[in-house]
Amino acid sequence: MSKRHDAIFEDVLKDLGKEAAPSDEDRGATRFLRRSNALADVGEREEKVLRWVDPAQCAMWSRHNRAYELLNEDNCRDLIDSIRSQGQQEFPAIVRRLHGAGAEYEVICGARRHFAISWLRANNYPQFRYLVEVRDLTDEEAFRLADVENRDREDISDFERARDYAAALEQYYGGRQKGMAERLEVSEGWLSRYLTLARLPEAVVAAYPSIRDIKELHARILKPLLADPKLAPSILSVAAELAEKQTAARSGRGAAIDAAQVLAKLKAAAAGPKRVKPAGQVFKGHAETAGMTLKKHGAKLTLEFSEKLSEAALRSAFEEFMAHRKERAAG
Repeated sequence: MSKRHDAIFEDVLKDLGKEAAPSDEDRGATRFLRRSNALADVGEREEKVLRWVDPAQCAMWSRHNRAYELLNEDNCRDLIDSIRSQGQQEFPAIVRRLHGAGAEYEVICGARRHFAISWLRANNYPQFRYLVEVRDLTDEEAFRLADVENRDREDISDFERARDYAAALEQYYGGRQKGMAERLEVSEGWLSRYLTLARLPEAVVAAYPSIRDIKELHARILKPLLADPKLAPSILSVAAELAEKQTAARSGRGAAIDAAQVLAKLKAAAAGPKRVKPAGQVFKGHAETAGMTLKKHGAKLTLEFSEKLSEAALRSAFEEFMAHRKERAAG
């Protein structure tokens, strides 16, 4: 954000803490004017409304691209500490109004901010309130807005983003991948990789400790292996075993298997069991000794025996070897 925009936000947030005479529609809200980038030169302004609200008044949009249930104190610690040190939330979440019983607003962008404020209020900081900007958005517009805000953020996982794209493809773009890519202003190949990730079998998804650990690269590696009808059953079988262990780990029974290990085990399942080189055939004759071992090296045969083997035992073993050789030649 530019210094000019920073100054605008600072001025707005400073004034929000002051007493203001309530109006009809905007009671408890503060208006400010933000110059639109596209219209800056001609002096037109776009009016926005910010509100400080109780986060309990807000519900997550069902199509929100972040898995809210996976947010916790640990993965939101940086934001919690930042808000606490600043004394308030710096940037507004984007919401739209809900009509009917229940919550008053629906959160389109700002799930982590909502969690952080809720956590602070529940942990001895009741003065904090949730800063929101109310907008009138269609579902498709809400999807694109959330995608733009979160596309480059590392705290939203590849799989969360992929799942969001897969649902949007059908709901807003009629399954037309090219049209969706154009609307999002991304390459069709880039979008295709995320859609591939979203289509991983449920058994494979469950094999990971969390959906936040599944990377787009993992889908690229596993896709050709799962497409092979000879390899897929083994991969899915191992995935089911891993899923059981991950479920047990979440219940405190055993350690979780990290994402790198999961991917390695699934790839190993596709490779099949390692071929063990045969030890070789042993000939002992009638002697109760270690005998003589026959090993093949291509077209060559090697007979191995201990130098401590007696002459009689060696002779007996060799005679057995010759008898075996004659039987094979006759057969």
